[in-house]
Amino acid sequence: MNTKAYAAPSATAPLGPHAIARREPLPTDVEIDILFCGVCHSDLHIARNEWGGTTYPVVPGHEILGRVRRVGGSVRKFKVGDLAAVGCMVDSCRTCDHCRRDLEQFCQRGATFTYNAPDKHLGGMTYGGYSERVVCDEAFTLKVPSGLDPAGAAPLLCAGITSWSPLRKWGAGPGKRVGIVGLGGLGHMGVKFARALGAHTTLFTSSESKVADGQRLGAHEVVLSKDPAAMAAMAGSLDLIVDTVSADHPFDAYMATLRLDGVMAVVGVPPSPQQVHAFSLIMPRRILTGSLIGGIAETQEMLDFCGQRGITCDVERIRMDQINQAYERMLRSDVKYRFVIDMASLKG
Repeated sequence: MNTKAYAAPSATAPLGPHAIARREPLPTDVEIDILFCGVCHSDLHIARNEWGGTTYPVVPGHEILGRVRRVGGSVRKFKVGDLAAVGCMVDSCRTCDHCRRDLEQFCQRGATFTYNAPDKHLGGMTYGGYSERVVCDEAFTLKVPSGLDPAGAAPLLCAGITSWSPLRKWGAGPGKRVGIVGLGGLGHMGVKFARALGAHTTLFTSSESKVADGQRLGAHEVVLSKDPAAMAAMAGSLDLIVDTVSADHPFDAYMATLRLDGVMAVVGVPPSPQQVHAFSLIMPRRILTGSLIGGIAETQEMLDFCGQRGITCDVERIRMDQINQAYERMLRSDVKYRFVIDMASLKG
């Protein structure tokens, strides 16, 4: 079916209107009219081919929330009119060891990502949520709890689950001391989740202007990372750090704040390789690891938790035709803390 969208035609051209094809729903498919789509920094990276491998035209967007328009005959979890969501993946092999462990994001044969991935149904590449509708298999479609603001809930599909997964994997909760590095789209959700999970929560930020926001979002304390004395005072005090920063920064300074067997989980993607001194790992014994979004079951768990606690992202709504300006503002960190596209502006 012909579908309105916004696409980047090349790495150097602005995004603009574009028509794409969506498949007619198969028996296990859910067709969703998109209400809101969050704007992730990954969208900009891929639109501008900063990570390589972009196929043009590319339609970004993997924080998708909307209302079910049609369902296939075999669909059981959704009915017409339900709120539903699609995150960073729309399929995987479903049979490898990782998929059987509900870790589809690490599919050994390669997950099918929501955009810029080979489309096994129509050929060509998958297209994302900067569009008026999406069709997704029921197994990769998420249920949205009632009561959540739909615009604020959309970025949970990437910013939310990316912050949630390492917190859950490494046991954030009562009795644990957790640090969140950076207060952006990911970091502000990390602070909210760590606090809601019952952990003592410390925010590290290089910006004095974000101290008050960190406290408002739930941090028990905010440490200015450019203050050597403040950083030294945190030495050996934390069980877990979730590092959300995608700029070059010193890993060793944060590793020093970890206790014996403490974990630093990296979810940001700095542009250059980051150095870590061996003694940051071995004195005392510490773990440096990474994390990538979350599987479908874990994403649903996160959404359900947000529904129970009334947690959403702090967002700024924009029209679809403001996306290029939003990208430039995102590069200046001029957003608190996630842009969300109101898709009514595309359909009108």
